[in-house]
Amino acid sequence: MVKLDRIYTRGGDGGETSLGDGTRVAKSAPRVAAYGDVDEANCVIGIARLHVTGADDAVLARIQNDLFDVGADLCVPIVENPEYQQLRVTQAQVDWLESQIDRMNAELPALSSFVLPGGTPAAAFLHQARTVARRAERLVVTLISTPDEAVNRLVLAYLNRLSDLLFVMARFVNGKGANDVLWVPAAHRGG
Repeated sequence: MVKLDRIYTRGGDGGETSLGDGTRVAKSAPRVAAYGDVDEANCVIGIARLHVTGADDAVLARIQNDLFDVGADLCVPIVENPEYQQLRVTQAQVDWLESQIDRMNAELPALSSFVLPGGTPAAAFLHQARTVARRAERLVVTLISTPDEAVNRLVLAYLNRLSDLLFVMARFVNGKGANDVLWVPAAHRGG
């Protein structure tokens, strides 16, 4: 159970923070940057939720909760024989994202061009969340390739699938693709 009775500790005033296992690291460390971007994606999803209702809102609510699992996973490095059971992203969470992608994508027309962010406010915010999730994904790749950093690879799969779902969902809430703004290559090259 989480209990926060004090919000500031002054512990980060020197540019360091504590990971979930108590290890002190620089606030610029790749692990901190990765879970910071996960948090940012979660915030943008929260804004998108202001513009959706019903089943779409329920999907986003579940994702927001799961993103806290992703952040918890990232903030505690993997160690052999941990003292306590650590929260880790599971294959079931990745599979659920895939099921949502398949469900929504089945109702969308095939694309004939790339989609520009926009259309409706919900779609625009979902596209923004998608780009932040992609940034988090890139930082997790950096973290995985960093010596002496152990990361649950399902975090990478989750973020990859999440950004795919956010793209599909942006189209889905955009009138099932009817309000998509399509890229027109070289539309303004002639002046």
